[in-house]
Amino acid sequence: MAALGWLTPRRRSATARSVLAGEASAEAARKTALADELPDGTDFPGTAEAERAAEAEPQAPQEPAEADEAAEPAEPEFPVAGDDLAAAFFDLDNTVMQGAAIFHFGRGLYKREFFRRRELARFAWQQAWFRLAGVEDPEHMQDARDSALSIVKGHKVSELMSIGEEIYDEYMAERIWPGTRALAQAHLDAGQKVWLVTAAPVETATIIARRLGLTGALGTVAESVDGVYTGRLVGEPLHGPAKAEAVRALAAAEGLDLARCAAYSDSHNDIPMLSLVGHPYAINPDTKLRKHAHSNDWRLRDYRTGRKAVKIGVPAAAGVGAIAGGTAAAIALHRRRK
Repeated sequence: MAALGWLTPRRRSATARSVLAGEASAEAARKTALADELPDGTDFPGTAEAERAAEAEPQAPQEPAEADEAAEPAEPEFPVAGDDLAAAFFDLDNTVMQGAAIFHFGRGLYKREFFRRRELARFAWQQAWFRLAGVEDPEHMQDARDSALSIVKGHKVSELMSIGEEIYDEYMAERIWPGTRALAQAHLDAGQKVWLVTAAPVETATIIARRLGLTGALGTVAESVDGVYTGRLVGEPLHGPAKAEAVRALAAAEGLDLARCAAYSDSHNDIPMLSLVGHPYAINPDTKLRKHAHSNDWRLRDYRTGRKAVKIGVPAAAGVGAIAGGTAAAIALHRRRK
């Protein structure tokens, strides 16, 4: 009967655990960002690399404007250069990067024999069911979290960070959306800080942020003692209301004016975060977010190809395809090793 619960949508509001998760993520993000600052006051590591990449990348092609977007009046210059009370918050999966970061990270760990094929298949099924059902049942999510946490339990944080750098190069670097990357760069060029906000582990998110030359990342915080993962989370995954709490906590610590900040996401699950800021953007939006954005006059950007695919909900279809393809590739690799 538990499986039937996965098909029942449940509205979630902020809880004590989501507040704890948000505050822990904000604290971790600030500490990491401060540690990344170089002694001579130059940019964060990876900024030069990101700038070179941005110069080399062609600007995202302008897609034919949809009727509702064509009717919108011209907006004032944004982001506002020199506005240090503003910052930008970007969701990661399907907003900045095609696919789910945690899945690509899992593929990399499987390649390095962190877990067996049976565990990979279970993880892939959990992710595929989530995408197909289109809902996020707490019990189902808890099962998926337990699976992931059991994989890293007992490993050193430094070990996973080092491996994460390799996995980024193997699976993630070529999946960054140029259009979204350009939006982030616009905020950086305006002198504003840019943060990733994701349910992926904060270590994984931090690696991606560094590689893109962003300020830092808010992500799910896994508990560690003496640099070793315990297999428990601090609070809960940084998802839905927890993301909003993380942004709220970081803004308070950084002295930001949320009314002058921007947030970008593809998912209706991030409406709490998007609603916090004065400049919400729906990027590659799912059906529910697209509808909500239209109703609230939020800006939309779509960097996916194929207008028909967009209308039927590419995030879900692409997510299942990536999972199926990744699982098949990992199983094939396993067989070749035998």
